[in-house]
Amino acid sequence: MTISHADRPAADPDFMFDRETETMSRGALADLQKERLQWSLARAYDNVGHYRRSFDAAGVKPGDLNSLADLRKFPFSVKTDLRDNYPFDIFATPVHQLARIHASSGTTGKPTVVGYTQGDLDRWADLMARSMAGAGARPGDVLHNAYGYGLFTGGLGAHAGAQRLGCAVVPVSGGGTERQVNLIKDLGPSVLCATPSYALNIAEVAEKMGIDIAALPVRRGLFGAEPWSNEMRTELDRRLGLKSVDVYGLSEIMGPGVACECDVARDGLHGWEDHFLFEVIDPETLEPLPMGESGELVITTLTKEAMPMIRYRTRDITRLTDEPCACGRTHVRIMRVTGRDDDMMIIRGVNVYPSQVESVLVGLEGLSPHYQIKLFKDGPLDAMAVDVEILPDTPAGEDDRAAKAHEVRHHIKSIIGVTCKVIAKLPGEVPRSEGKAVRVVDQRKG
Repeated sequence: MTISHADRPAADPDFMFDRETETMSRGALADLQKERLQWSLARAYDNVGHYRRSFDAAGVKPGDLNSLADLRKFPFSVKTDLRDNYPFDIFATPVHQLARIHASSGTTGKPTVVGYTQGDLDRWADLMARSMAGAGARPGDVLHNAYGYGLFTGGLGAHAGAQRLGCAVVPVSGGGTERQVNLIKDLGPSVLCATPSYALNIAEVAEKMGIDIAALPVRRGLFGAEPWSNEMRTELDRRLGLKSVDVYGLSEIMGPGVACECDVARDGLHGWEDHFLFEVIDPETLEPLPMGESGELVITTLTKEAMPMIRYRTRDITRLTDEPCACGRTHVRIMRVTGRDDDMMIIRGVNVYPSQVESVLVGLEGLSPHYQIKLFKDGPLDAMAVDVEILPDTPAGEDDRAAKAHEVRHHIKSIIGVTCKVIAKLPGEVPRSEGKAVRVVDQRKG
């Protein structure tokens, strides 16, 4: 039996998981943030040697915070702080009191290790449930969770939030894409959780299997863990027949559920200010930027017990807005992340983010949405090549591919302003993702 959209009741569009908190006045939110920030600063200073040393070096104490603006007196935290204090010295809770430990892959050195008390896990589940409800998931939904389970926070974070919301979770994790398509067809989930690149892979495999996935009951996609463009959103909506919603998080802060778009507006991610304080700074001068200006996102945790993070530099480039949202939620919105400061490429003097390249490529006639950027040396200068892929049933002879490569090269030059090499490949030749996509391959070091 194949379940269709018509077999499911319409969701209540006005449902909120925690309406009282999600619609708090800006003044009440600020008062709550100040109270919780004083607690978080004291917990960090009293229990973590790293924070005690950095606060003392900056000449500040937790008691110096008399207003939210006073947070600017306190030093920033960065990812290397976690690696320098590997594995547990950044924790404010003894290891024997932890309920769970997650870690990064550590492929480029020591992994970053993060810990959670049971209270942290309970708050995480609540925030993920809040995020999922805002994105359009409802109690009673079947949720297909294709985020990876394990040390990566995505799978278990989404799983706990969906259960807290009252969903039936299909904990399939990543990989085995044909099996995933069959499970979606047979079990009829109404919500899909995945990285956007893997969701695209699922759509492509379904098409090859002759399954019209857009006709199946999936009506919401919660996609995150990697930057993605509005052009990719349009492609995912069209091919999967759903409404794709952006979810944001990072393991150092909590995991997924730090912020999430609402399905009403899909115009910025509601950052949950009762648990996090958000700033935007100039990544060069480190000076705070006013509301609405683009810069690097900085996050301070307000309720984390095991691992409070004070002014953590995310490296994500975005801007904030506190303008009212159509959904009625009052929490500040984090506008779509355009890239990471440390992902920025400088090609012949032009600053380029991978998401800019994606915005140019996705939706171009005759091209699949799969691509890969390769960096290499051209004499003393950094240069960029982009592998794109011809759609099936599109002329793909040598001359056809050369013409398509020339067209793409022209679009990138005219829109982004950078000259690059473009290689048009045959269908299936660009690597597919079963988790986070490898969008950039750096060949400059051989």
